[in-house]
Amino acid sequence: MNIRLIIKLLAALNLVLGCTMIIPLVMAFVLKQPDIKAFAVSLTITVVLSTAAYLSTRKVRGELNHRHGFLVVSLGWLSVCFFGALPFYFGGQFGDFTNCYFESVSGFTTTGSTILTKISTLPKATLFWRSIIQWYGGMGIIVLSLAILPLLGVGGMQLFKAEVPGPVTDKIQPRVRDTAKLLWRVYVIITAAQVLFLWLGGTSLFDSICHSFTTMATGGFSTKDDSVMSSFGLYNEMIITFFMFLGGVNFALHYMALKGDIKAYFRDGEFKVYTGIVVTATLLLAVVLYLVHIYDSPFTALRYSVFQVVSIMTTTGYNSADYELWTVAAPIAPVLFILLMFIGGTTGSTGGGMKVIRVWLAIKHGYRELFLLIHPRAVRMVKIGGKVVPEAILDSVIGFVVLYILIFIFATIIMSLLGYDFMTSVTSVATTLSNVGPGLGEVGPTDNFNGIALAGKWLLIACMLIGRLEIYTLILLLVPEFWRR
Repeated sequence: MNIRLIIKLLAALNLVLGCTMIIPLVMAFVLKQPDIKAFAVSLTITVVLSTAAYLSTRKVRGELNHRHGFLVVSLGWLSVCFFGALPFYFGGQFGDFTNCYFESVSGFTTTGSTILTKISTLPKATLFWRSIIQWYGGMGIIVLSLAILPLLGVGGMQLFKAEVPGPVTDKIQPRVRDTAKLLWRVYVIITAAQVLFLWLGGTSLFDSICHSFTTMATGGFSTKDDSVMSSFGLYNEMIITFFMFLGGVNFALHYMALKGDIKAYFRDGEFKVYTGIVVTATLLLAVVLYLVHIYDSPFTALRYSVFQVVSIMTTTGYNSADYELWTVAAPIAPVLFILLMFIGGTTGSTGGGMKVIRVWLAIKHGYRELFLLIHPRAVRMVKIGGKVVPEAILDSVIGFVVLYILIFIFATIIMSLLGYDFMTSVTSVATTLSNVGPGLGEVGPTDNFNGIALAGKWLLIACMLIGRLEIYTLILLLVPEFWRR
């Protein structure tokens, strides 16, 4: 392990984060907010430590292998979450450092779970910081740094593989740096479009920016205490729903669409499955909510169903209604929501969960095994989009799904041992592992994670990080062979 090279990369990454703190610092200064000291101290600590580490390793050169890539990504997320928690800690509104780190990890991993009880009372600079760290985390702190890695004397492909370890990783451009730039360009364009539409709908510019940041990141941090339940009308709900849906779609497809190839969406099998699940789940939930008389109007039932389905499927975590109240009259609602949490968005999106492509491949693989039991001499390949999926990818997918479920079961058991009821234990783990945000029970849409015990918070922090890095990247560090020559 070239430790000095790793320190150099981490220092550069955190230096960029430190410079970002200038924005909320200026905002706090201009608005004369009480958190100006918190950002000043946090910025100073982050920049001084990062600059010192970088200057001491600036002459280090070397090649990144795959082990370096996984280690830099894992340590990079841990370190940016640490420095990102400093403004919360020095601001004094979040409590002890565990709470601050929980909020920071929830932000950067775009989970959206919060320990706050009164969000709207926070200073605007702090609210903006919560939103911007989700926006950065949405595309990936490491992907952002790919644009500057060549300046540091290293290539970025190893980091790209570690950041996006899905079954299919297509580069839009031959060079990873160019890919990162294009993805960020698309990300900025779509975010700016949402800001404009929300602003035109009567939302304040500040709320439009903050909610656009957390919508495109499929993060779900809001500037309001009740998310979007009472402060947004039908128009703004529709805008947020549409952009949440876009956030759950592969950004490579958005890039091709912006170039004029709108049909790229409909050529992509995963997008069609993703859309089909959203439509089916929405109609099913709307019909149930109407039939059990939770809503008297079919349109109202459809309105709230589509918002919640898209919010949970894309792992954004906004809520336009207290859907926990639906569970008594409509028991199918929590079952449906948990399933959607696990499925998540598509590959190459900012969404969490297992991803549609993995679930799709696992089902196809299972069907093939049943087929071969009936026709043992047949040769049947699993195909996606008319192309045969290599057995190595299928093995990787099945391994991922098994690990995902095992981690979910293990963490749920731990939460139960800590004294939480079944619904709280299951959904707190499911929502953090899939990077959704709110769950059910004690962590429902109108509740928060502040009451979770210290051990439980650190367990859920681990779930958020493992889920955001899609399990393998972080778990690999625990494998003894990773550290051997």
